[in-house]
Amino acid sequence: MVEIKRQTKETNVIVKIDVNGSGKSNISTGVGFFDHMLETLAKHSGIDMEIFCDGDIDVDYHHTVEDVGIVLGEALYKEIFPIKNIERFSNAVAILDEAAVEVNIDIGGRPYLVYDMPRDGAIRDFDLELIEEFFKSLIFNFKIAAHIIYKRGTNKHHIIESAFKSFAVALRRALEYRESGIPSTKGVV
Repeated sequence: MVEIKRQTKETNVIVKIDVNGSGKSNISTGVGFFDHMLETLAKHSGIDMEIFCDGDIDVDYHHTVEDVGIVLGEALYKEIFPIKNIERFSNAVAILDEAAVEVNIDIGGRPYLVYDMPRDGAIRDFDLELIEEFFKSLIFNFKIAAHIIYKRGTNKHHIIESAFKSFAVALRRALEYRESGIPSTKGVV
């Protein structure tokens, strides 16, 4: 289990994860929809997660969402790198009713994000553009590459939840054990 803390003038974040868990979660950020998405991420990735954030949500949700992404990415990096004996590359498409989002990932130490998702609008008072901020913070601190691609859907909640489920399943698959050691032709990742 790894624990990472980050305290700024805007947020106080504590993240504990166990990559070899069963998907249990204890999430409290003060942002209901975001908590729901993080619980979805834990459940479908199989990673146990405890995430606490006391943020300046009276201003807006940006700092909370961004800083949780930073700390979760740092925790995943610390727990997984240096990598060996994992599948490394993976993809998944998870659907939720009419919505489908495809996620492709490479746990390869080179951060890159392709984010082709709806950004306009909100779910209740949660701006959709914050989802990109979360994934950007997570990806760059986890030091992986991810392509998150909207395929179809009309319900905003379904679309975003499909993205989190797809990312979780792709992550779980990329972390699957394989015998061959370091998954790179370079011999190092």
